[in-house]
Amino acid sequence: METDIEEPYISERCRPEADQVNHPGWLFLFTFTSRSHLPLLTLALILSVASGIAVPVLAVLLGKLFDCFTNFGAASHSGSELVSKVSRWDIAMTALGCASGLLNAGFFMLWLAFGELQAKSVRDKLFGGMLEKDMEWYDMRKDGVEALIQRVQTQVIAVSTSQPVGFAIQYSVTALAALGLATYYAWDLTLITLVTVPFSGLVLAWISARMQPSIDAQNKELNKCSKYANNAIQAIDTVKYFSGQDFELWQYSKAVRSAAKYYLLQARANAFQIGFVRFVTLAMFVQGFWYGSHLVQTGKKNAGEVLTAFWACLMATQAFEQILPQMIVLEKGRAAGATLKAILSQMESKRRVVMQGHLKPDFCEGDIEVRNVGRCHETMRSALLKPSDQLALNNASFFFPAGETTFVIGRSGSGKSTVGNLLMRFYALSSGDIFLDGHPIQTLDINWLRNNITLVQQQSVLFNETVFKNIAFGRKDWARVRREEVSCAIETAFLQHTLTDLPHGLETPVGVGGNAMSGGQKQRVAIARARLRNTPILILDEATSALDYISRGLVMEAIREWREGKTTVIITHDLSQIAENEYAYILDKGVTVQEGYRGTLEKEPIGPLATNRRPFLNENPLPTLPDPQTQLFNAPAVTASQSSYISGRSDDSLNIKYRLRRTFAQSMFSTSPEDLKHAKEATSSQHVVSPILPAIFSMRRASGVPRMSPAPSWSQTQPIQALNPPLTPQAQEQEMQNVNLINEWHEASEIEAGKHPRRTAPTLEAYAKAIPLDSLGALKGKLPRRHRKPTKANKDHRIAPVKKILLTVWPALSWNQRVLLILGFTCAAVHAAATPVFSYVFAKLLSTFFIKTHRSEMALKWSFSVLGVATCDAVASFVMHYLLEKCGQIWVDTIRVEAMKRMLDQPRAWFDRDKNKRSKLTDGLDRNAEEMRNILGRFAAFVFIAVLMMAISIVWSLILSWKLTLVALASTPILYLLTRSFETISGKWESKSNDVGMSCASIFTETFGNIRAVRALTLEGYFHKKYLKSTDRAFKTGLQRSFYSGLFFGLSDSAIIFVTALIFYFGAVLVSFKAFGVESILTVFAMLLFSIANVNAIVALIPQISASRVTATRLLRLSNLPYQASHEHTGHIRLSEPGEIVFCGLNFNFPSQPAATPILQNLDLVLPARTTTVLVGASGSGKSTLTSLILGLYATQPGQLSFSGYPIESLHLPTLRSLISIVPQTPHLLPSTISENIVYGLPEQSSHASASSVRRAAKLAGIDSFIRSLPLGYSTLIGEGGTGLSGGQAQRIAIARAVVRKPTLLILDEATSALDEESAAGVRKLVKRLVEQGVGVLIVSHERGMMEGREDVVVLAKGEVAERGGFRELMRKRRGELRRLLGEGMD
Repeated sequence: METDIEEPYISERCRPEADQVNHPGWLFLFTFTSRSHLPLLTLALILSVASGIAVPVLAVLLGKLFDCFTNFGAASHSGSELVSKVSRWDIAMTALGCASGLLNAGFFMLWLAFGELQAKSVRDKLFGGMLEKDMEWYDMRKDGVEALIQRVQTQVIAVSTSQPVGFAIQYSVTALAALGLATYYAWDLTLITLVTVPFSGLVLAWISARMQPSIDAQNKELNKCSKYANNAIQAIDTVKYFSGQDFELWQYSKAVRSAAKYYLLQARANAFQIGFVRFVTLAMFVQGFWYGSHLVQTGKKNAGEVLTAFWACLMATQAFEQILPQMIVLEKGRAAGATLKAILSQMESKRRVVMQGHLKPDFCEGDIEVRNVGRCHETMRSALLKPSDQLALNNASFFFPAGETTFVIGRSGSGKSTVGNLLMRFYALSSGDIFLDGHPIQTLDINWLRNNITLVQQQSVLFNETVFKNIAFGRKDWARVRREEVSCAIETAFLQHTLTDLPHGLETPVGVGGNAMSGGQKQRVAIARARLRNTPILILDEATSALDYISRGLVMEAIREWREGKTTVIITHDLSQIAENEYAYILDKGVTVQEGYRGTLEKEPIGPLATNRRPFLNENPLPTLPDPQTQLFNAPAVTASQSSYISGRSDDSLNIKYRLRRTFAQSMFSTSPEDLKHAKEATSSQHVVSPILPAIFSMRRASGVPRMSPAPSWSQTQPIQALNPPLTPQAQEQEMQNVNLINEWHEASEIEAGKHPRRTAPTLEAYAKAIPLDSLGALKGKLPRRHRKPTKANKDHRIAPVKKILLTVWPALSWNQRVLLILGFTCAAVHAAATPVFSYVFAKLLSTFFIKTHRSEMALKWSFSVLGVATCDAVASFVMHYLLEKCGQIWVDTIRVEAMKRMLDQPRAWFDRDKNKRSKLTDGLDRNAEEMRNILGRFAAFVFIAVLMMAISIVWSLILSWKLTLVALASTPILYLLTRSFETISGKWESKSNDVGMSCASIFTETFGNIRAVRALTLEGYFHKKYLKSTDRAFKTGLQRSFYSGLFFGLSDSAIIFVTALIFYFGAVLVSFKAFGVESILTVFAMLLFSIANVNAIVALIPQISASRVTATRLLRLSNLPYQASHEHTGHIRLSEPGEIVFCGLNFNFPSQPAATPILQNLDLVLPARTTTVLVGASGSGKSTLTSLILGLYATQPGQLSFSGYPIESLHLPTLRSLISIVPQTPHLLPSTISENIVYGLPEQSSHASASSVRRAAKLAGIDSFIRSLPLGYSTLIGEGGTGLSGGQAQRIAIARAVVRKPTLLILDEATSALDEESAAGVRKLVKRLVEQGVGVLIVSHERGMMEGREDVVVLAKGEVAERGGFRELMRKRRGELRRLLGEGMD
């Protein structure tokens, strides 16, 4: 069968999703609306229309009421008639209030529910869509998968914010209905009044169109903010190791400022819109009242008809004005809808047809043939690269026979892991074929295939579940797995000892990404999972690299016993794992260059398994560094032209005068004439194929017997020597001119090694024996069935009140910005005063309808007064909105950057807490900050205006009619109670909705952050069900929220209508008894009605403000974290070198696991200064923990750790860390260029950060030639969204990052775990030369090669020093711990 798969071209796949929708329309707000949503949407629209019509009906009633008072003022009605008519209209207004309350409650409920439907729809569609994407799609995300995940979560929130849509529809209906009403009562007056509206509409539409590019640009910068924050938190160890906090804060604040710049463009446009509408709304009174007065005077219309028409026009324009605050929310909503739609559409675009299988054989024998396969590096596709440089596999062929174990070995980046990825069908083939049991792999059902193949990768992925569940995931029916079934898997992985150390055994949660376990422990769990899975085919991709030697050997023997008679492919660079009778393929640059049984390959003159080994084909080890005593040439300075690689140039014009001793092709073919002679004799019938050889050359097994299944054979047509002529004398002379990089590196610090006396800790003759395999039964009784319930301390903080949040504004602003804030609120005061002043002028205009003389002159006079008020109000409104939005943005950015600063300052243990998960922290810095700004820019300003407006109106009203005013004030407590209840209920349910939304986001992040492991274990169904349950829970919570919020919204919104009816009735009573004049009562009516209308508008903002309060609380928690209060800032002593490092009775356990067995127990250890010490021990013995303590990542008890005699708590940690460099076991590359990764954390002005220093460090790490082969050289982007690197390449860059600093102490924590033997030998040579230059080296390793010849080897066991001494000395101990670890003391 055929299906569609995307064309993997970088020009299409890497394009930003948002760019595919340049001008999103309003329909994008309903992108994820399905047919099942239509009934709810239809009902919501009906209620929106009905509630919108209620406002014009109110205008009719107000017109009738004003007409009654006008007639009374004109002596047309008596006092009793006035009260009677007003009472009738008040009864109608009360009925309208009841209807309005029900309509508004229903309308608000339904729109909130529709928003929840939208959120669930988009979540489910995106999850399902991304779950179906191939790995190429993930690899080619421009900003990386993590940034995409965060971006999606933010856009989901924007799309689900639907109540602004409801308000916009309601206000639009109100405006249209009001216009219709005005036209009905006085069409000519309506046209005169609204003559400026068409022009105003064009202006507003033009401004809205100009806002869209700013919204897109702001979203782009906010994505950068999320990316930077996410990566800084993810790589917090690296950030602290290299003191990169300042750099992370700088690039984050730079992106924040850039996003703010684009937001202020939107704010300015929006403020202009609001000011413009405000002016038009008030200015229309000039022509409207003048013409209305004319109609009354000529008798064409009575005062009631004119007032009804005019009041309807006013309500129409006010409705348009109320739409504007929703516009930015709606703009972001449609932009979010367009972005998410583009992501989904991109999943369907640029597809090509390939075979998609549905074949499910009854049995999988496990016979695999890989024939002439080519596969590109997906993240390295570029038009700048030659096709051959893009290939991870280049016409490679393998045969993995059923029931046998086969090894695939090769250098880092040679394409080994690509073999496993292709067999799992993570990627499509570029060329060639793969057959499983004779079936083309693309014809097999993908789930059947992955259920019959298990892939265990070097970076073992554990999910945020218990140890038991992580192992049980190996089975398709994981929910039915019993503990007895897991015991065999635990034995295979030798996991028993680890389980006894865990606080809850098998039921211990492993944390996010398995961060509660060491690298070796995670690999053991992954192997146990594979054992339980027990598929016919097993692929181990560096699956034991983090294990110690003895554990690795035991696990490999257990795997061999388990896999006997089953197909097993082992991808490794550890040659010791290959038995003499096991078959191996040797890869180099994607080409199979050798193959055969180990016993045969050892007899070859060349190759990594050759007994008398000569350099291997195309090997590029770390440079062979000349002895300082015998070197012939001093290292010259790197010229500017040489540094061009760092700025992105990679052309061949770079003139390097002094080259390294040999290239690898020369090492292979041009070593010497004798080498060529031996090669010729040994390969007379067996040929080694190089990537530079034509395809016509023969590829045969070194044993002479073809292992490949029958296939066309090629004949030899050209001798090897013809391709590899001897070096010319000039070339030989140039090759002899090597660069003494180490001497130049340390030319300023020539310190003799060995000056410091070495203390040797007492050795332990006895060692702890392994736990018996049957101890698992005893362990079961200790395992609790349920997790402990969370305590109150673990619950989220209470929502901060608005007052407390706003009190943080003033300290966050500079004095100049505070002046702007004061000016903004001054303009707000002017804006607030404008309404009572307008109300007074409006009352004067109303009085012109019942005066007998000079009616036109008075109408004109007060109309121009309105024009003056409109001008002042419009200017004040524009300045107020813009300045307060600007101050709000500055405030939020200050809080955001402060939060980032304080967060990065927290000790490492803080990041291990559950409430400080990466997704929560990133969301707090991203979405929470954006919503928090509304509190000042919108809510605070409107509350200030409403309070001031009400105060002015009340004082003015008290002067004019104190009795009527007091009656109106009597209803204030009820209004306040309803409004406060609405705010409280809305905030409570908003918080609950956010919590369940975060749960959805966590599952989304875990699934797609580990998508490769999810697919390898065919856990798509599990995570899909888990996510659907979470979204169902979020949907139900959202429905509850919509019910309660809608109910209280209806009550608070309709209460104002009842108050209005009360005011009119009591006003009529007062006028009828002639307690006050009609003009005074009308003035009070106008003031109170306009003020109440503004208060009502604020009520509509409460749901948004409640959301802002919740998010502000979370962001303020981060910004109020203690700063420089952890153990990292207790000391002030600045050492010039670390000196002697002493551990004295040290006990340590991770703060996140207080109940677990201590990792380090009563540790006494001395590390002499400027010497080399090797730390050895089983996985989980505390080696990496010890290195993290040396760098101060975790706090220790006072006096238990000291440097040069000073306790670590008295030392200035940044200075100490600047003296120490580390190559961690799992190096983390940041999403930046190679050059920026190498100089990460160095001050810009540092000499170590120069281009020449970078390149020297890269040469020392043996990565320079690879970097220069890239199109952009040292400016190539790596990390999330950049060029993908192999594990070995990443480790070399980490080595370059460590040595560029010229440290006094270099820590290598399993620094060769991802390197092949030749590269590891280069690291050993590097260590040797560094020691000769006086650099202290602390080596953490399981590999014998890193220990041999060392005079100080420390063996850790159970957190203590088991023995210590020279390597030879310890190996002579028959029952020694080191011998046991290396597998030589097992007798």
